[in-house]
Amino acid sequence: MDVDVLIVGQGLAGSLLAWELSSRGLRVCVVDDGQCNASRVAAGLINPVSGKRLVLQSNVAELLPAAKACYDRLRRVFGNEFYVEKPMWKILSGPTQKRQAERRLQQAEYAEYLQALVPGIPEILSPFGTLHQLQTGYLTTEALLDTLRNWLISRGEYRQTEFDYADICLGADLRWQNLKPRCIVFCEGHMARTNPWFGSLPFQPAKGVILSCTSQTPLPSRILNYGHWLLPLTADTFKTGATFDPLNLNLDPEPASEKALLADLQTVMPDMAGIRVIRHQTGIRPATLDKEPLIGRHPQHSCLHIFNGFGAKGSLLIPWYAQRFADFLQQRAPLPSTCDIKRYYASHFSG
Repeated sequence: MDVDVLIVGQGLAGSLLAWELSSRGLRVCVVDDGQCNASRVAAGLINPVSGKRLVLQSNVAELLPAAKACYDRLRRVFGNEFYVEKPMWKILSGPTQKRQAERRLQQAEYAEYLQALVPGIPEILSPFGTLHQLQTGYLTTEALLDTLRNWLISRGEYRQTEFDYADICLGADLRWQNLKPRCIVFCEGHMARTNPWFGSLPFQPAKGVILSCTSQTPLPSRILNYGHWLLPLTADTFKTGATFDPLNLNLDPEPASEKALLADLQTVMPDMAGIRVIRHQTGIRPATLDKEPLIGRHPQHSCLHIFNGFGAKGSLLIPWYAQRFADFLQQRAPLPSTCDIKRYYASHFSG
């Protein structure tokens, strides 16, 4: 069977890339082992202004509209609201961050994303003030991945199996099992570190823990960001996370991390009571050395590609980069230099 693109991995990167390529009329096949991946664990937060210095995401004026348009189209096709826009309260950590927030509010490029700095909010402990952020929200990643998997299955474009690199034939006609793809794109998340062609790229994966909880205390109406975050889902359920551990790259539960997350939550909502953890999830983010995605063509094997390295910002980044990568595969435009793996050809590929 002939296909245009064989995609390895059905996380958010592989799923949205398959959606983009199919919308352009390309024939795809997605191969996945059916196991839990980092995308299913992720809260799917979208936050244009982040970090200790409250930095605006580069290229956000293109990234955010592309993400919203993608998720809106998915909503219209499948009838599900996958992206939920919800404002955020950033609880400032000290006088330095408060001064930074005051500066950001004076900068024109931040006006669409920051609303106001207020002294305090009832039920929330914020001695240095709270910054109101706009155009934030979250993606219901599990629901979206399930929907796109079922869609791929209905089209005969999904195979659940363990992918064996040895099954790839790199001869004159590229083959994998009984498929003859024009190219293969690896969207394997942190597992790309074991890929024989792309494993040398500078990934910096990190383990994270996210908790799903119930509460007997009324929840805030907005997302709370206080170094960690609280994401209210219903009147009495929420998620909180996420830890960052670049050393213990396993999926084992972390009782100490669970305890720390709940303790940090209590520091900003000291009156919160009756918290019960109903789900403890771990995932490994496919972060990178230079904090930029890893996208492009292998220097020796032009039929092999990678689309990976989106870290914790996949919900915001992937739709726009999927468009750029689709343009590249269709020979319409080069990749942006910041994400193109050409930047690592000399240092990370041999021969």
